[in-house]
Amino acid sequence: MQGHSTYEPKGGFAKWLEDRLPIVGLVHSSAVAYPVPRNLNYFWTFGGILTFMLVAQILTGVVLVMHYTPSASMAFESVEKIMRDVNYGWLLRYLHANGASMFFIAVFIHIFRGMYYGSYKAPREVLWILGVIIYLLMMATAFMGYVLPWGQMSFWGATVITNLFSALPVVGPSIVTWLWGGFSVDDATLKHFFSLHYLLPFMIAGVVGLHIWALHHVGQNNPTGVEVKDIRKDTVPFTPYATMKDAFALVCFLAFFSYFAFFIPNYLGHADNYIKANPLVTPAHIVPEWYFLPFYAILRAIPSKLGGVIAMFGAIAVLFFLPWLDSSKVRSGKYRPLFKQFFWVFVGVCILLGWLGSKPPEGWYVTVSRIATFYYFAHFLIILPLLGRIEKTKPLPASIAESVLGPARDRLPGDPGLAPPAAAAPETRG
Repeated sequence: MQGHSTYEPKGGFAKWLEDRLPIVGLVHSSAVAYPVPRNLNYFWTFGGILTFMLVAQILTGVVLVMHYTPSASMAFESVEKIMRDVNYGWLLRYLHANGASMFFIAVFIHIFRGMYYGSYKAPREVLWILGVIIYLLMMATAFMGYVLPWGQMSFWGATVITNLFSALPVVGPSIVTWLWGGFSVDDATLKHFFSLHYLLPFMIAGVVGLHIWALHHVGQNNPTGVEVKDIRKDTVPFTPYATMKDAFALVCFLAFFSYFAFFIPNYLGHADNYIKANPLVTPAHIVPEWYFLPFYAILRAIPSKLGGVIAMFGAIAVLFFLPWLDSSKVRSGKYRPLFKQFFWVFVGVCILLGWLGSKPPEGWYVTVSRIATFYYFAHFLIILPLLGRIEKTKPLPASIAESVLGPARDRLPGDPGLAPPAAAAPETRG
């Protein structure tokens, strides 16, 4: 669904530029005149929030790099120097560190919203796949960034996670050696991770551009899952309607972000990471950052090392096939009673896996992890394919306008979304 720009350049320079590089017209058609469904709720604002957070992470990261030393002997001290000696270094570091967590909070809400409202269904399969690629790149970027402070949890987290690749037959040991840059986690490893951590955000920005392009081509989904039928009645211009809603949501999100950055900046970090890395002292309990914990629980739930690695990566890979695993013809969970119940159970299981990932891999924690892991994969591979065949869905509204304003027969002449009274039928005019 493309927006038709009404932009008309005024002035000689504007006309000259538009004839040679129509960038102003492109912005106008994409961010002003672009039609969006009139029934979008606040869950749709997280796309804009994520774009803002990506820019914020890149900007704070670029400044931090100016003062960081990617060396095993100096990395920890350079971070302390940023905190103590660089003007507002503490602020930049806390914004960047907590910004990663805020980024993942927003992306989890964005993903679950897409799953609930069926935003992965045709014709938006490529849009969804690009989103999953962005998520993968985010995970890689965050993991490598977590290693850079070179604290105890950074060092041992890198050691444990990179060692997982050794379980892969034939190529595993070679991958581990390449990641390490040698035969142990050391100075070369830190330099590898620093280089990739700096590069990947710009790759994310490129894929985000493709993601937005795909979104503007096929048009946005909406809470009803009904496609736009009449652009005049079913949609509103992106500006001011969507931009004002996005701006309000962003302000609320930044207030939440600011609370962590200014009042509890170390709350989401691990205490051991404020101790310089020591290869001779192993932490009592090695855990990754909170946003990796569900996948860490899946990894440890499988008794085989290779099986755990396959299950961990499979938990993400299965998302690529979601558009074809869900066999229902109805997009939105709002009109799917059974799906709605299973969806919230699935959300609960993901939260449970995150909690289990923070616990020691022993006793009943392992048993519950295995049950939750089975349900995670069953949701995609068993439940969704079956629901599409057995579920009785609720009737869909005839249009987006009807979902907002009610059926036409229940509205009075002159209501928004109706044709003007002069165009109404004779019996209505009388």
